[in-house]
Amino acid sequence: MPATLGAVATEKPSPGPDQRDDDERPPSGGPGPAGEADGEPSGASAVSGEEGLRRARYRDIPKAKVLWLLLKDTATSCSQHRVIGLAAESAFFTLLSLPPLLLGLVGLLSSLDAVAGTNTLEWVRLQILDASSLLLSERGVEDVVRPLIDDLVQGARPDIMSIGFIVALWSGSRAVNVFVGTITVMYGLDGHRNPAATRLLAFTMYVISLVVGAIVVPALAIGPDLMFTWVPQLEPVMRPLYWPVVVALCVGFLTTLYHVAVPVRSPWREDLPGALVALGIWAACAWGMRVYLRTTVEGQSIYGSLAVPVAILLWLGLSAFAVLVGAALNAALDRVWPAATTAAARAETDRAREAALLAVRKAIRERRTRADKEGVEESDSNRFARLLAESLSPAELRRQIKRLRSGGNGTERGDDRDAGTDHEETDHGGGDGGTGDG
Repeated sequence: MPATLGAVATEKPSPGPDQRDDDERPPSGGPGPAGEADGEPSGASAVSGEEGLRRARYRDIPKAKVLWLLLKDTATSCSQHRVIGLAAESAFFTLLSLPPLLLGLVGLLSSLDAVAGTNTLEWVRLQILDASSLLLSERGVEDVVRPLIDDLVQGARPDIMSIGFIVALWSGSRAVNVFVGTITVMYGLDGHRNPAATRLLAFTMYVISLVVGAIVVPALAIGPDLMFTWVPQLEPVMRPLYWPVVVALCVGFLTTLYHVAVPVRSPWREDLPGALVALGIWAACAWGMRVYLRTTVEGQSIYGSLAVPVAILLWLGLSAFAVLVGAALNAALDRVWPAATTAAARAETDRAREAALLAVRKAIRERRTRADKEGVEESDSNRFARLLAESLSPAELRRQIKRLRSGGNGTERGDDRDAGTDHEETDHGGGDGGTGDG
């Protein structure tokens, strides 16, 4: 185990005179109540109490159990951060960006053909149909893909190119923003990057993803056999390197996404495990989607004409889920064996939260002191908080709110008489508490 684990006491050995169990440690290594009394945040510790307890779980245990514990921590993190819901959100915005993006690309190709006198758009149309035949049967291509492509090509207009790109860039960057924000929260570093910088980062990563996707997605869809029929001169050199290059591009992009999404810098290689796991999950999902497409899109489907958009949305959702699971694994690894930068950043976040909590407590004490000096009854000032803590009926809650609004001057005495035995509690501390029964 790395040396950083030595910062936390082992589980239940007999502590020395200068050593305490983890249960006795303050949440962030501070002095505890003494620091709160002075109105200052507790002492700076590089490891929070929760992180320390988590690391203590991984010490002095068989290495065979480490993988199981990491899987449990990853699953817990996915559940706490609503990974499935966030994956659906990202898939929705990605799907929303595809039509305007395709329209913009088609409009661009149409403009180039008009200027250069070429027929690039028709060539792209034929290549898309050929690639679709690898995933779908001839019936699926003729009934589903060809009508969509023909409608898209026939509607190519240069004037819609700019609008399509603007909508696509906004929606696509919004999808990537889900990844960036979720990864930041998983690492416990929310608040370390301002929203404008987060959105700019998401926009940049979306543009990079378009470039990488333009290479990887066709390569995954058509495979090396069809690729080398177009460029046979590259086959002797590129065939052995085809799949390694595709996998390296995918892993490199995912690792870079995980790396830059964290507000503080850590070694790039430490994000490789999550990228490899995400790629493995994505490959399994891609195989399942191929089976789904052949059985649902080509046959009888309850979705009817919506079968293709639903299939695309499902594939995008599974891809986003794989990316977020990989991020959760990286975050779990960083909590157990943290980098110096992320540990220091989490400690700073903990200190900021403690300072905010102390500020709230100080404001409450000042408010109570000011209320005492102004002669406001303490029972009335605290009654609403006590009502929220107790499970009162709606009618009783409304009656108490009316009494508080009246200032406790007896104007709601008719309601107090209707309350019966609750009257003594509500009039406690008031000047007219003994007259309500008359």
